[in-house]
Amino acid sequence: MKKRTVFFINLFLGLCYVLLSADVQAQNTQVNVSGIRSEKGQIVLNVFKDEQSYQKEQPCKQIKFEKKGLEKGILELKCTLDPGTYGITLLDDENGNGTLDKNIVRMPREGFGFSNFFMEKLKRPAFDDFKLNIKKQDNQLGIKVKYM
Repeated sequence: MKKRTVFFINLFLGLCYVLLSADVQAQNTQVNVSGIRSEKGQIVLNVFKDEQSYQKEQPCKQIKFEKKGLEKGILELKCTLDPGTYGITLLDDENGNGTLDKNIVRMPREGFGFSNFFMEKLKRPAFDDFKLNIKKQDNQLGIKVKYM
């Protein structure tokens, strides 16, 4: 009798573990990028979890995309993120060197953008300005590329 009870308790705990872990699995996120001016280079998404990692420029994830499927400056990208709060920055890396190139007065020469935020001023936004919550299903966000 004791072996049977232990077996069912273990079975129940195992099922609970499987069901709970299914809720925190990574979700597909669609990123709609608009305003891309060129087919040259690549798109780089940097995913940040908090203000500290953003200020230190240490993303928890970096995803690079070729510009295949670019049509009239619009590109749809798909990436996988665990549910949670993130801030996503975009670099239109036209020369493919992996960094945001700047001119002599430190103004960006390549395009850049932020998740669900369009930079209207010349001030770098805070993490709270462009953070978003990735949920369990149907995640979409938009990034409009800005060129200086």
